[in-house]
Amino acid sequence: MKDWFSSRAKRVQISGIRKMFEMAGPESINLGLGELDFQPSDLAMDSLAKAVREGYNHYGPTKGLPELRKILAQRLSRYRPDVEIDNIIITAGGTQGLLVSAMTLFDHGDEVLVPDPGFVIYQPHVIMCGATPIRYSLRFESEFQPNPDEIEELITPRTKAIVLNSPNNPTSGILDAETIKAIRDLAMDNELAIISDEVYDEIIFEGEHLSMLNADYDNVVYINSFSKTFALTGWRLGYLAASKYMVNQLAKIQYYNIACPPTPLQKAIYDVMSAPTNKIQERVDILRKRRDAIVKRVNDIPGFNCLKPKGAFYVFPTFDHSISSEDFAMELVKAGVICAPGSAFGKGGEGHLRFSFANSLEMIEKGMDIVEKVAGSIPRRK
Repeated sequence: MKDWFSSRAKRVQISGIRKMFEMAGPESINLGLGELDFQPSDLAMDSLAKAVREGYNHYGPTKGLPELRKILAQRLSRYRPDVEIDNIIITAGGTQGLLVSAMTLFDHGDEVLVPDPGFVIYQPHVIMCGATPIRYSLRFESEFQPNPDEIEELITPRTKAIVLNSPNNPTSGILDAETIKAIRDLAMDNELAIISDEVYDEIIFEGEHLSMLNADYDNVVYINSFSKTFALTGWRLGYLAASKYMVNQLAKIQYYNIACPPTPLQKAIYDVMSAPTNKIQERVDILRKRRDAIVKRVNDIPGFNCLKPKGAFYVFPTFDHSISSEDFAMELVKAGVICAPGSAFGKGGEGHLRFSFANSLEMIEKGMDIVEKVAGSIPRRK
């Protein structure tokens, strides 16, 4: 039989998170999805309907609507004052922005440093571009901060870029100023690109978000999305920022990838961002209460150890039970709770489970009751 499929398709695997969802029953409590349980604001929904009625239904510019790019440049000026409209490209979600960045920068023979554990698309994107992912560690005992000394040891003449994610999925770890400077220095010394995924930058519970845009380094591609901030995951719209010489190449790949981002959605998001108030802080306050509740419940389960996240909406506890993270997650699915096994995010995620607190307090409490019961039935390591 003819081998129809590319080596690219055969080298990437189905996400370990997806396996859990396919096993879950319709009544399962969902503590696995990286999606807020909020609906878009009335302004967002009304603006989308208005945009469609007003004729925003045709092709737009490859880089996105100028008015939206302008307001995003103003937003990003808090991180880097010289960001302008020509530094911005609107993308079909943060995921597509990451893929366009990978296709623009990575080539056969390149090596790309990716976090382990890290979001499930980073390594496949590297592989799909013919490059090799090289994992650097994020460890519980260091609050999931990358170790610059370890990263330096992994750099070779073939290293092209490093992928960063802060606040991080799945760990909710946040890069501190010292780590950002150290990684920036390594990138400058070794002429590496930095792809910085910052889609959770508005979901911060303590302190402030520190962006790689503020690192005074021109070879940064900044990735963001409207999905988490405005509860618009299904709209599939995001954006990237980069130096103008990078944007010109990124836009070329963007055209051959999607031609242009969805026009009416951009107009609606522009209206949301132009409004004097939005629901971001209100939602962060709700998530903070959920975070406190789930951290307490997880730490009350014998054998679990959970850090309190400073951002995003995940907890990534360790467990000392005699079972793999995938098998543990499967036992929980059978009992009616969806979570993500740590191993879905890389080898460094083994011994962890990821629970999302994007669900309601009621569902979190019910879910944790089940987790506690299931954990009590599994032997612990001695």
